Amino acid sequence: MNPNTSSQSPLMGCLLMLTAALSWGGMFPVAKATLQVVDPYFLTLIRYGVTALIMVAILWAVEGRAALSAEGRGTALFLFGCAGFCGFSLFVFTGLRASTPAHGAILVALMPLLTAVVTAVMSRTMPTWHTGLSIMIAFLGVAMVVTDGRPHALLESNSVGADGLILAGVLSWVIYTLGARRFAGWSPLRYSVLTVSFGVVGIALSTVVAVFAGAARLPAASELTASLPSFVYIIVLASIVAVIGWNEGVRRLGPVNGVLFINFVPITAFVIQAVQGQPVSAWEVGGGGMVILALLLNNFMQRPRRQEAPVPACSQPA
Repeated sequence: MNPNTSSQSPLMGCLLMLTAALSWGGMFPVAKATLQVVDPYFLTLIRYGVTALIMVAILWAVEGRAALSAEGRGTALFLFGCAGFCGFSLFVFTGLRASTPAHGAILVALMPLLTAVVTAVMSRTMPTWHTGLSIMIAFLGVAMVVTDGRPHALLESNSVGADGLILAGVLSWVIYTLGARRFAGWSPLRYSVLTVSFGVVGIALSTVVAVFAGAARLPAASELTASLPSFVYIIVLASIVAVIGWNEGVRRLGPVNGVLFINFVPITAFVIQAVQGQPVSAWEVGGGGMVILALLLNNFMQRPRRQEAPVPACSQPA
């Protein structure tokens, strides 16, 4: 980014990141209600089928027709698209059916720390001590939430299996995110658009298999009509506005500052759950607080010392 960008750029970056985080946090209660009438397969297919069409048009308008070319890398785009959009949504939405929006949002907030774990495994290097400590604190917080403060009853928890599916979805998204490194020179928008386009193919194939296996059914027109406001939210805010806003916000603020806004995802879900009159236990609040604390600790320790810190540069997300 041009270093002469106006001083409003950081403020705009904060607003973009906040919009993305609030949109994602609100997606969980909205999706939870929608899943009562539309199964995870068709919810994912409709969500990303429409999203892909809109984002292709955006990419064409912003970067031109040439940006739509896969450049002979269709296999990689398909695999990462399936991980990020098919794997993430199907795992998360299936798990959300038996879990709660607050649990889902807390597990998604683990994403930065899970990325550090996967990166360490792939590079065969140990994470720094503060990252390791942050990961331990975060997982203790998640354990408090899932077990309602009774770790010994983990196997008896009604939502442990569902939360495990959500965690698998988060790991799928981490793999998708790290896959962007294989596309150096591509903008985040181009990588997002082409992977979601190829990922829709995987979603469609999974949906067909699920229909024949009896795990999914085509929703009735009346069900889709009743769920239209939810689909508008999930597609426009949680899929398009949030993704583009997050990428641009990270570009303006840098990844170290930008990732802090992921804290607003569980906070939003907790607030909405409370407003809806659903009970929020002290263990859920405490565990969510530990996850947020872990992320803040790791973020703070990654910052360069003030006297050594250069002028903050805006970088593209990985």
